[in-house]
Amino acid sequence: MRAYTVQFAVDAPPRRVWRILHPPPPPDATVPRLVEYPAGSMEILFEGDEAGKGLVRTCVFNVPRYLLSGGKARSWEVITEAKVNEISRYVAIGKPLWSRAEGYHQLEEQPDGTTVLTFHETYHVFNPVLRALLERRVHAKISADNLATYEHALGFAGKTRRMS
Repeated sequence: MRAYTVQFAVDAPPRRVWRILHPPPPPDATVPRLVEYPAGSMEILFEGDEAGKGLVRTCVFNVPRYLLSGGKARSWEVITEAKVNEISRYVAIGKPLWSRAEGYHQLEEQPDGTTVLTFHETYHVFNPVLRALLERRVHAKISADNLATYEHALGFAGKTRRMS
């Protein structure tokens, strides 16, 4: 199993950071709805509650081309815990390497009104042979893309710097 944790300091209050990461669906949105971002896309199948708990989505994201999937992977995800302006936790099953990922992002308001966002993810490939051969490299690619996606999105909330 692989794990990845990164923290960002964002010059914005948690409510602004939350709104950037969890924008409300447009009033005329249909279900399912497609959300595209630089490293892939999400298809929202069920919106969940007001914080997003229970949200069900499929995601398409980049993976190394040597997986023979055209450089794309797919995951099926559910938000298992969500508290507005605080935390969003998910569980995902992905392929082409059949795997399980779990992760969260947590927002902590700082005394000066800024936010520290912590993103953490674990990744486990089910097949022991593929785990030994590919898990580390594939998770490194996914983590690098997650880092770039967070940096890009958080830049809309305010000045952002990576802490770890």
